[in-house]
Amino acid sequence: MRAVDIIMNKRAGKELTRQELEFLIGGYAAGNIPDYQVSAWAMAVFFMGMTPIETAALTRVMLESGSKIDLSGIQGPFVDKHSTGGVGDKTSLILAPIAASLGIRVPMMSGRALGHTGGTLDKLESIPGYRTSLPADEFKNIIAADGFAMTGQTKDIVPADRLLYALRDVSATVESIPLITASILSKKAAEGTKGLVLDVKFGSGAFMKESAEGKKLARSLVDTGAALGLSVIALLTDMNEPLGNMVGNFLEVEESLDCLEGKGPADLMEVTLELAGRMAFLGGKAKDSAEGRRVCEKTLAGGQPRELFLRNIKSQGGNPDEVLRIRGNYRSPVSAEVRAGSNGYTSGIDAWKIGHACVQLGVGRNRTEDKVSPVAGVQFFAKSGAKVTAGDLLMKVWAADREGLQAALPQLNDAVAYSQTMPAKRNLILEEIS
Repeated sequence: MRAVDIIMNKRAGKELTRQELEFLIGGYAAGNIPDYQVSAWAMAVFFMGMTPIETAALTRVMLESGSKIDLSGIQGPFVDKHSTGGVGDKTSLILAPIAASLGIRVPMMSGRALGHTGGTLDKLESIPGYRTSLPADEFKNIIAADGFAMTGQTKDIVPADRLLYALRDVSATVESIPLITASILSKKAAEGTKGLVLDVKFGSGAFMKESAEGKKLARSLVDTGAALGLSVIALLTDMNEPLGNMVGNFLEVEESLDCLEGKGPADLMEVTLELAGRMAFLGGKAKDSAEGRRVCEKTLAGGQPRELFLRNIKSQGGNPDEVLRIRGNYRSPVSAEVRAGSNGYTSGIDAWKIGHACVQLGVGRNRTEDKVSPVAGVQFFAKSGAKVTAGDLLMKVWAADREGLQAALPQLNDAVAYSQTMPAKRNLILEEIS
């Protein structure tokens, strides 16, 4: 068997066998097949796609490329959540302790920011001392103690995905639905979860720009998850505008605390509670997602999720008292304001433009090795539908350095659209796929 023949078969639109995928992906993970051949294969997949059988086979091959987390000895149920990436999307930080307060175990393996989308690990690491590289035993112990833990992918967990993800980023194949599906589900199956709620985003700030493409990805994830023995529900959600009022690493930790204290912005709470309600359903804590949402609202009002969030900070190396002390003040000294350039209504705030501006500010990264700033970001004082007068404050901006601030300000100004009539209210959740 030769890698070049596998590439030619996929280029011709043929369905690859599991044996071919094992040869190619297993050989790549072992260092026997070079980057350039796997890049060629990935581009062929990008254009020719994969059948459901192929996608499931690829996912299994990637899952079996390394070790899995053993959660035996901990009483379930085990349910996780994953987002396909957005701007201002900090729902994981909020819903994990909500679900844990119901008795659901949440083993969450998260990622870092890349390009214009934020990363859960970068947000958590903005908390001084917080550790996201947990050995498997410690990850398991924290789940047992707190109900949830958040860690990054190790070299031993799905190594084929770690290699292929980096290659996709530099070969313009990130948006391939089969490759996204295999990447997400191989990691989720490896972490030990049995139920999975997916937030599949579409819009300017998402990888899938159109709702139809988002729906294709959601269907691929749900069907492939079922083939792996997972119970999966996907929500198709709008990411044309940043979620919540904060975009930034520690800024989003602060806003997560606001939400856990019942003070979160309406759009962020709507998406979070709909996702959490479905976690409650999959975890057997409610007869359907509607009841699941009500159960989540009740436990949130009781305050236990906030306490679990602070306990988890301590468990993973941070100091919750220090977080509460610096809350509201942990900011870069390099700052500016963005003010309204017109009278009327803000009719839209482009998530893609905000996300790219935030990379300039130091929130995100262009390359995997780039460092991010915990104290950079944007706070919104007016979102879509706000009535404004020229000169009104729209955003407060913090940057890692002066050069980044100057590069970002034109993009931030350009991200805001105005109209003379109030825009229609956005429907944040378009559809459920299950």
